Amino acid sequence: MGTGTETPLAGQGQAPQIETDRAHPARMYDYYLGGHHHSEADARAAEKVAAAMPVVWPAARANRDFMTRATRWLAGPCGVRQFLDIGSGIPTEPNLHQVAQAVAPDAKVLYSDSDPLVLRHGRELLRGAPESGTAYIHADVTDPVSILDAPELSDTIDLGRPVALSVNAVFHFIGDEHRPHEIVRTLLGALPAGSYLVLTHTTADFVDAARVEGATNALQAYADSGTPLRPRTRSEVTRFFEGLELLEPGLVVPHRWRPGPETPRFGDTEIPGYVGVARKP
Repeated sequence: MGTGTETPLAGQGQAPQIETDRAHPARMYDYYLGGHHHSEADARAAEKVAAAMPVVWPAARANRDFMTRATRWLAGPCGVRQFLDIGSGIPTEPNLHQVAQAVAPDAKVLYSDSDPLVLRHGRELLRGAPESGTAYIHADVTDPVSILDAPELSDTIDLGRPVALSVNAVFHFIGDEHRPHEIVRTLLGALPAGSYLVLTHTTADFVDAARVEGATNALQAYADSGTPLRPRTRSEVTRFFEGLELLEPGLVVPHRWRPGPETPRFGDTEIPGYVGVARKP
């Protein structure tokens, strides 16, 4: 379970409105990670989810750690110098651009999110570093063309060169009615060969009979916040990678993707999510 920052929102032409009296999954995720950019409503909703499914605490950390390892690997051995991070969430160090630019100082990063609070914090973060090669846009992933047509994208990203498309903990907040697999294909269709897809997604595959009630209560807590959670099966998540070269170790739980010495092992805990990195041939 992750940011959920890409809930359907009005287009970029309207002034973003920040609602702190209603829980938002992006800020709930910040709470799980021990951040400070959340409201009392976010904290209450997050605690309700955690009471039903305590695994949400290590799940949030494992998801974040995967982002760090995947970004470091792409910027390092893979030589990627451009990143498009959709559903970026509340800036929490290390941010994706900090990870990428620590490996490759010339890396360019464009963040896109539909939560206006994320946009505000992101711009504040970058205000002191105008030459950072990093930019933010306010856009809704359910309208991928609005992201691809945003002037900030053409100002930051060269679509003639490989791009890493990062969609971490986003699509489990996008219902089937929005055709999430088609959204990914639209975004990847604009990227050149040699680009990458980095994706994480919540699943209920590991929920046994003893935990069904807790999982149901956790789903209800998200629904009550106005952002329903749609866990998907392994086969449903695999569909996001159709037509791509899924790289080793394939589709796995977050802490088992190329773990390093510092990667938490979480014992026998099954983190309820799948992650994968794939290359566009």
